[in-house]
Amino acid sequence: MSELPILYQIFIWAIPVLFAVTLHEVGHGWVANQLGDSTAKELGRLTVNPLKHIDPVGTIIVPLMMFFASGFIFGWAKPVPVNWDRLRNTKRDIALVALAGPAANLVMILFWLVIAKVFIGSAEQGHFIANIFTLMAWAGIMINSLLMILNLFPLPPLDGSRVVFSLLPSQIAYRYAKIEPYGLIILVVLLVSGTLFKIIGPIISWIEHLMYSLII
Repeated sequence: MSELPILYQIFIWAIPVLFAVTLHEVGHGWVANQLGDSTAKELGRLTVNPLKHIDPVGTIIVPLMMFFASGFIFGWAKPVPVNWDRLRNTKRDIALVALAGPAANLVMILFWLVIAKVFIGSAEQGHFIANIFTLMAWAGIMINSLLMILNLFPLPPLDGSRVVFSLLPSQIAYRYAKIEPYGLIILVVLLVSGTLFKIIGPIISWIEHLMYSLII
């Protein structure tokens, strides 16, 4: 991919990243709406229009900085607001709403797998447009795999922590939730030290290898 002009590289990464973070948040909001909390719907956040979900830092600045630093793009969208008190079965529904984001990423992994299968034959024959779509599909598989597994990590405020919260006895669950103010600091330390990717990296690699075996 590095031999392509810079604008093509940005295009190949930007579209999968934009929709990965957008649909992740829409997934949270849509399931919350089904379970009694219409907050996201009332705020117009149940839309696949990325403009409704763009976070200037997470969706634009950080991805561009990462691209020019490493050739890889990662980012996030504005979190969809969820009023937990409006959910019909609070503890159960918190887990379902949390799982909806990674589930949306899984659906997108399968979507990009289909796109890759459709275009890879023509790409191998040297068709430029087919090659662009194949590379975009692979970028989509990579970014959605990362988002899905990262968000399932049980560290507040990541989605995995909401699932753990729902499974724990109430007294322990609320103590566990008190970690959240320090969650971002812990996450940064785990990222910088490389510890996080030692944990989730093998899972992400397994998913990518599985998808690759299904493409070729």
